Amino acid sequence: MQTVMGILYVVPTPVGNMEDMTLRAIRVLKEADLVLAEDTRTSGVLLKHFDIHQHLLSHHKFNEHGTSAGIVERLKAGQTIALISDAGTPGISDPGFYLVREAVNAGVDVQCLPGATAFVPALVSSGLPCDRFAFEGFLPQKKGRQTKLKSLAAEQRTMIFYESPYRLLKTLQQFAEYFGEQRRVSVCREISKIHEESVRGTLAEVIEHFTETEPKGEIVIVLEGCRD
Repeated sequence: MQTVMGILYVVPTPVGNMEDMTLRAIRVLKEADLVLAEDTRTSGVLLKHFDIHQHLLSHHKFNEHGTSAGIVERLKAGQTIALISDAGTPGISDPGFYLVREAVNAGVDVQCLPGATAFVPALVSSGLPCDRFAFEGFLPQKKGRQTKLKSLAAEQRTMIFYESPYRLLKTLQQFAEYFGEQRRVSVCREISKIHEESVRGTLAEVIEHFTETEPKGEIVIVLEGCRD
């Protein structure tokens, strides 16, 4: 008798407010044979909050190349497995792509649930065009950073970046250097949390704001595209 393959579910989790968890996400996590978590301690708090008691297995960028083959074998044997990251949708600047690719290549059904991801609310609330955009995630910290910035100077679509509060000011200053200080930008921090805030204006204005006010929390930068 041929074994029916399992399903790999990619499950978004809240980036801030626990109420952003969908009913479907809770059901899938409760029904899964195994939950893969970027950090089992962080995800353990989430699962406990929703009374989910499934077994957690650590799956992150440092071990995914070693663990994915075994996970795919479990899926081929008929197990239902859910993949979550610390916050948001796995694969978006988080572990997930490699496992999804291996599962797809093995003929396993992969389903990604709709749900929380930080850049969509930041983009839509920015006031900048959101019909066409380029998601850039984290810029290279050192090697390749200048080359990347130069390559984006003529990008006409709205651009989206993730950044830490410790590097935000430096990144905004580099944007002003490469793109011009009159380029419009929205810096959205602590999305879906109590202290959520968007600071909008030209790069010069937003740089001045964060020079006077120390940035804190998780940050999404939404930058206007080239208008020339």
